[in-house]
Amino acid sequence: MIGRVLSIAGSDSGGGAGIQADIKTVTALGGYAATAITALTDQNTLGVHGVHAVPPQFIADQIKTVLEDIGADVVKTGMLASAEIASVVADTLETSANGIPRVIDPVMAAKGGHRLIDDDAIAIMVERLVAGAALITPNLPEAQVMTGLKIATVDDMYSAVDALRSLGSDAVLLKGGHLESETLIDLLITADHVHAYESPRLNTQSTHGTGCTLASAIATGLAQNLSLHDAVDHARTYVFQAIMTAPGLGNGHGPLNHGHPLKAPVLSVDRE
Repeated sequence: MIGRVLSIAGSDSGGGAGIQADIKTVTALGGYAATAITALTDQNTLGVHGVHAVPPQFIADQIKTVLEDIGADVVKTGMLASAEIASVVADTLETSANGIPRVIDPVMAAKGGHRLIDDDAIAIMVERLVAGAALITPNLPEAQVMTGLKIATVDDMYSAVDALRSLGSDAVLLKGGHLESETLIDLLITADHVHAYESPRLNTQSTHGTGCTLASAIATGLAQNLSLHDAVDHARTYVFQAIMTAPGLGNGHGPLNHGHPLKAPVLSVDRE
């Protein structure tokens, strides 16, 4: 099965995060990516220099048009900049995507720190998109905003489990990338279990778009009928290799090598 993923997110002009990262990731993992773009951003590896929101009704139109024809096995959301956008996405998914699993990446800030969502939008996202989602993938700052708890250590991550469960999603992948440790720890939290994933921390600036990439990779695995545990495990391995083989572009937080699983064919050229 190819696995159809509809990504509802913002566009990154630098190509490392957002819709661009989503399309590259889903394609590299053998899935089919469709999109509904919520915003255009003017950004590069040094930061976000401007944001232009897409009119909410046009976002709804994109979602409905894709689902009416191509369909989706999983819907993945990323940047939802305003309360109006978050509301229209929730409304449209309720009417047009009922029963399709949702992977919610609660994007709140770019890698360089630029805020990408307002407080009202966060509240709507939590109440209407996080609740009932198959999976949410917050990093530590995002989890702090959603729970009101301070989460700065591994012990804090475990202490936040009940609060994260109370948000109403089927599962939570709490990402520990902001911890100051040599080992990176993520917690997969389900209704009755907590599973810790560990990997060595890579000393690199090539980390732009890791959250978008991880969420899209998990969404692709779920769309291809992998179990949640296998989808997360496969996605983490994919992201680790994408960081390891990053092209080293730009002067700030550089992009990943999303295409590392793909091998270009050797072409035979007839020069006669």
